[in-house]
Order: sequence, then structure tokens, then C-alpha cells
Amino acid sequence: MSQNVGPSAPQAEIAAIVGAAHVLHDPEVTRSYRLDARGLFLGDAACVVRPGSTAETAQVVALCAARGWPVVPQGGNTGMVGGGVPMGGAQTVILSTERLRTIRSVDPDEMVAVVDAGVTLADLQRAAEAEGCHFPLSLGSQESCRIGGNISTNAGGIHVLRYGNTRDLVLGLEVVLPDGRIWNGLRRLRKDNTGYALRHLFIGAEGTLGVVTAAALKLFARPGEIGTAFVALPDPATAVALMRGLRQRLGESLTAFELIPRIALDFGIRYIGPIREPFARPYPWHVLVDVTLPEAAARLEQALAEMVEPLGLLDAVIAQSEGQRTALWHLREIGAGGHQHRAGAIIKHDISVPIGKVPTMIARGTARVTAELPGTRVVAFGHLGDGNLHYNLVQPEGHDPSDFRGRTGAMNRIIHDLVVELGGSISAEHGIGLLKRDELGHYADPVELDLMRRIKDAIDPAGLMNPGKILPPA
Repeated sequence: MSQNVGPSAPQAEIAAIVGAAHVLHDPEVTRSYRLDARGLFLGDAACVVRPGSTAETAQVVALCAARGWPVVPQGGNTGMVGGGVPMGGAQTVILSTERLRTIRSVDPDEMVAVVDAGVTLADLQRAAEAEGCHFPLSLGSQESCRIGGNISTNAGGIHVLRYGNTRDLVLGLEVVLPDGRIWNGLRRLRKDNTGYALRHLFIGAEGTLGVVTAAALKLFARPGEIGTAFVALPDPATAVALMRGLRQRLGESLTAFELIPRIALDFGIRYIGPIREPFARPYPWHVLVDVTLPEAAARLEQALAEMVEPLGLLDAVIAQSEGQRTALWHLREIGAGGHQHRAGAIIKHDISVPIGKVPTMIARGTARVTAELPGTRVVAFGHLGDGNLHYNLVQPEGHDPSDFRGRTGAMNRIIHDLVVELGGSISAEHGIGLLKRDELGHYADPVELDLMRRIKDAIDPAGLMNPGKILPPA
């Protein structure tokens, strides 16, 4: 961490804009801003600045542009790929949006919310609920992640199946550009064909093109009755067939369809303790299903009953109360793997493939990584409804963790080669950041990379906005 002092240091000049209390420079205080959520990357920075308004944000960015100081926009710093870690050197300024917390409006007639970038996802959900509306983005980190970060990473979550990614929920943006100008694109319209849809440049750009300071977001009617089922299956192919069958019987009422392997629950039982499972015996695969429609539980039960024999479903339980529904979703959280690191070193992948290719991805991927290193434990779980798998590789029992981590490059190549072979993406919902920057350089179409570099050069010619992220060196 830089120890700059005196009137020429970034923190002194920036303090004149936002006040000294909102410029942090003690290394111990700023460490949590400089370290990514997974503890993989620790960066260097002159200070952390916390502007209190869009105007202050613009003044800070303009000052940094004039001085040549790199700027790293940061929301809740909950990202999984190191996108918010400062990599521009000791003069870097981390610009935190945590004080931009105003919910400007929630309009139940237009079904639009306009909020500052530092509003947490959970606070937006609660504000929408208070007005009889629903904001459908749902993430495990929703109490701490912030709307600006959700937009900058195009966050996904468990309801993409019905509502889409964050990109599909954004109507307009307010953005401070790398030179300090403010682009006021806070349009609330569903239809607007006045040229390029500029908001899409900043959604998923991970702060490399500007600082999102506010957003106009789509709201929806509160969900009606929700039916939840936990279904035991012999294999992922049956899960795909089950989803198709539910859609045929229940239309577009599916809001979540989560795939959970037995090994994920076993890790939970081992490291968290005994859990109350809905079945008397273990099964190899499960799906957790949510549907939203009138008489949801009864109709879901009927649909499942019709498919037990044709598909070979092994067992199923339907939640009969909100408490039971919460308990079933708790099984999904256990399977999501926050404790898997206790089993040893992990190599994680956030991938997507066409839904029909998910069984192939799991089977071929398992065969290839175990051929590379026998005993590697594959924990493939995630949002089957949109083809997004979290494909975690856990070291063999008793294997040296350092050796396993040293195989990360080889394992990445195996998994990502297969993903591309199947027509998928090496990053489904976590972004590229620093972690996957070189992988993007390896797999992306050269024309696509050239277009992205041209956009970056046009908007940020000095390369000061979140440098070192997404785009590999030319």
C-alpha cells in the first residue's frame, strides 16, 4: 500500500472534493477494498475515496484524469474474478460507491425503480416490495452486493430462467465517463429507438468504461403462489427432460430450476453437520424447482406425477408451507459449496453451455479431469434453467493442495476447451475481471477482441479506468 503524504498525494487533493473523512489511506483500513472476495488478489492503491453524490464522483474522476491517476470503481467488492482489485500501481484511486445509497423513486405505475449505484440489492428488493412490486434479481450476496456492481458484472443468479440477467432488467443508466463528464442516460422507457443503446456498453464492462452512478430498473408484479419441489433423479439428462416436461405442462411459470449433485450435499453434511434431507435414502442427482402460478403446489405435484414413470424420476417432495420451502432452498445453499474448500484445494469454473449439452459437459468434463488426475472430485451444480454450471474441481483425498493448485492452468484448459467445443462460454455470470483475462485472450474471436479494444480506446483513451481488467494485453 502506498504511503503517499503531502499536498501532491492523491488523497490530499481528493479530500478537498469529498472531505477528509471519506478518503481512506491507512493500509489496514483499505485492505478489504484492495483484496478480492476470494482472497486471490491483493492490489496497491493510494487511497479509497467514497463520494457522496454523482457530482462529487464526476469531480473526483475528472481530477484523476487530469493527474493521470488510475481509477477502480468498486461496489460491494463481492465479485468472484478480481474485477475490483486495483492493478494500476501505487497512484491508483479506488472509487467506492458505498455512500451513493439513495433510492430516488419506485413507481408502481411505470414499474420502474431509479436508484443510486451504491444501493444494495436487498435494499432495492425491500423498497420494491413496500410498493407492491418485485425486483427479481436474486444472489447469495444480496445483502452486501450493490446495484452498480450487479450492472457492471451483468449479474445472473437463480431467476435468470424467467427474468433474464441484469442486462435484461436495465432501462437506463447514469454514468461518469473516464474524463469526468456525466452521461445522463436514465431513461425509463421500454421503447426508445433513438440510435445506439449506449447503456449496453457499460453493463458487463466491469468498470472499464466508466463509473455507473445510478440506474433505472424494471420492476415486476409480486409473484403469486409459488410451488417448490425437490426432485431426485438418476442423471442430468433426466433433469433436462424434466424441465422440458414441466414447460410443456405449466408454460412459462418456471422461475428457478437448480441442479444439485449428491456430492455437494455430502460435503455439506461432512463440514456443516447433519442436515434434514427430504428423502429416506441418498440419490445421485436432484433438482430444486420453483413455479409461480395459481394453485402452484397442486399443479406442480400433478405435473411431476405424470412424469414419474416416463422419465424414471426417483422421488419428489412438494413444499406444503413457507417453512418447508425455505428448508428445501437451504439444501441448495448447502450444495452451492461455500464450505467445499475445507475438503482441500479447489479449482472453480463459472461456465455456460446450451441446456441440452449440460449432461455431456458434466460427463465428458469428469472423464477428462479424472484422466488428468485420478481421484479429482467434480462438483457440478448450478442454474440448469439457463445452462449455467459452477464446475468445481476438488483435489483428490490426501493429495497435496499445492500440487493441485499448480494444475490450475491444465485443468482450466481441459474444462474451457470442452466448453468451447460444446458452443458455450467460459464465463456465465461472474465476468472476466483479472482471473479470466488471459483465458479470454486465448478463446475470444480476434475480431471480437479488436472491437472491444476499439471501444475501450474510444471511451478511455488514457486507459485509466480499471486498468488491467477484461482485455488482455494486445
